[in-house]
Parts: sequence; C-alpha cells; structure tokens
Amino acid sequence: MTEETQILDTQFDPEDEYRPEPEPEPQAPTWMDGSVRIGIHTSIAGSYLNALESARKLGCNALQIFSASPRMWASGSARIPDTDAAAFRARRVELGLGPLVIHANYLINLAAQQPMLRTRSIQAFHDELVRGISLGADYLVVHPGARGESTAGRAIATIIESVKQAAKRVPLGNLRILIENTAGMGTAVGSTLEEVADLVGGLAELNAGACLDTAHLFAAGYDISSEKGLGQTIEHIEKTIVLDNVPVFHVNDSKIALGGKVDRHEHIGEGKIGVAAFGRILKHPRLSAMPPNGVLGRAFLLETPIDDPGDDRRNIAKVWELAGLEDVAPEAEKGYSMLTNALKKKLVAHKQEVKKRAKAASAAKKRAKSRGKG
Repeated sequence: MTEETQILDTQFDPEDEYRPEPEPEPQAPTWMDGSVRIGIHTSIAGSYLNALESARKLGCNALQIFSASPRMWASGSARIPDTDAAAFRARRVELGLGPLVIHANYLINLAAQQPMLRTRSIQAFHDELVRGISLGADYLVVHPGARGESTAGRAIATIIESVKQAAKRVPLGNLRILIENTAGMGTAVGSTLEEVADLVGGLAELNAGACLDTAHLFAAGYDISSEKGLGQTIEHIEKTIVLDNVPVFHVNDSKIALGGKVDRHEHIGEGKIGVAAFGRILKHPRLSAMPPNGVLGRAFLLETPIDDPGDDRRNIAKVWELAGLEDVAPEAEKGYSMLTNALKKKLVAHKQEVKKRAKAASAAKKRAKSRGKG
C-alpha cells in the first residue's frame, strides 16, 4: 500500500459523520382509518383481558369499559399492576380494537358543593385518568355531576375547576376527557347542549370533548327520532359544542318519551327513538368517521340492556345492519353473550332476595311504628 493510499483511507469524509435520525412523526392509531367503529360496554370481571375478548366475540371493533367498580369508592390501591396493563395493551393491538373508551365511576360528582364529596370525586377522577393512561385508553367519559342547590353557572365553574384539579401533573398524552350529556333528571348538569359546550370550552386547555348519548338527548327534549328533528339537533350541536369535538356517541334507544327527563336505555329499535331513526343517525355524513364531514375514528358504543343471553350480540348486529355495514362487520362468535343462562339465574335470584329483604324491612318498620303508637 502506497503512502498516498494510506492518506486517502484516513481522510475525513463528511458522509462518514454520525447524524442522528430524526424522531419519526407520530402515527395515527390504526383505528383512525376512516372506517366506522362500533362497540359495546364490556365487562372487566375476572380480568381486563376479558373485556377485549368479549368485544371480539360480540363482533365489535371498538369498546367501552369501567377501569374499576363503577359504584364503589376505591378502598385499596387505585393503580393497575404494570404486567396486567401491558398484557391488556398488547392484546388490544393484536385484536385491532379501537378506540378504547373508559367510563368513569358513577359516584363521581365534580359539581358537588360539599367539600368532602367534591374532594373525593376529584381524587377518584384523578385515579380514573391514571388507570386510563396505564391501559392505553383513548377517551375517558364522565358525567358532569349534580348541582344540588347551586346555580347552573356556578356548578359549571365548579366542574371545570374540579377536572383541572384532577388532571394536575397527569401527562394525558393521547387520553382525551369527554363530558357526557345527561337526560335532565333532578339537578344533573349537562342536559342542554349549551351546558355541555360551556364545559368543553372551559376545558379547552385540556383538549376536552363531548360524548353524546342518544337516549339522553331524546329524554332531554332533542327530537332525534324524526328526520327533521335530527337535522335540527345536528345543527344545534354544531353551533354549540361543534361536531368535531364529539368523537364518541353512546347509541341507546329510550324507554322514556321525548322530553321525559329520565335516563332509561332500551334495545335498539324497540324504544321511543325507533329503528328508522337509528338508521338515519348511523348513516348521516356529519356523524360519520370519514372527513371532511365526519371525524376520523368516531365511535358508536352501545350501553343497551342485556335482559336475556344474546341481547348484547343482537344489538351490536342491529347497529352494523342499520349502518349498512353488515357485510363488512367483524364476525361474532355464534351463541356468545356476556350474560349466560347460569348468570341470569343468579341475577334473578339476587333481585328476588333484595326485594324480599326490602319487604321484610318495610314490614318491620310498620310494626315498630304501630307499637310506638300503641
């Protein structure tokens, strides 16, 4: 080797300089592909993984879950073991399910005027956020709460502040908080689209949005059962909340008549809203999952009752059919239901026992009252 060759081999070439590769652009989730996303609330009983398997067996491509018991305050650790959360996230990717929506605890009242209840609600909602992030959830849906003797304006300000307190120092990442509309029972906040819009607007720094429930809309007085009424309601949503801020709809028929102010869900097509109305809702271009009219990844999630084994599977199949997509819907496992005959017998027996105890307690109270008079 000549001296000249040695010099050439050791000369610095700018192409040899290490250049770190730029960070890849974040990719949109696979479920944001413009396809309609349809799912149901599935049970986490036994394991978080069971909720995913139920969604798969029922023919869903999206799902909603509770992250813990919805009717109890947490008594122990509110965290999910890392191994359980990792297994859940991995299995969800395998199944291609999305979005994943978590529904917050029913006891949470972010509008509470009582300091103790409000503090407990903020802590519980904070825990929901932490669990949601751990599970890789896309949305966390929460009811605004009841205002009691407070004014609507003051209650809305309290809710906004409560959510901000709960989200402090929580890296939300891709998790988005959604405020759910209510039916208008009692002093519940959020029965009007204006109130929901005020909450979403007040939480703009957290990128909050809304989840609209069809049964709640109808019970609150928005006539989505007729073609004209649906059009007017969609215009109303656009002028208040803005449809781009509504990535999730709860699809439920209503046992209650228009404006009845009571939250009672019914099987799709068997309630006061009706089968034709749901066809219009599911096929409406402004409510679709395809831009520019719709929102990528928009989901329609059922919270319909499961009175008999198979009700869950039949309601999901009905929604796919009404959306005109039965030919491309995920295949459901024949005969599968979250409610088995054995579980139904246990539930019936439990209800009968509860009624029996209530009747006995009432009778004992009457006897005690009678003895007191004597």
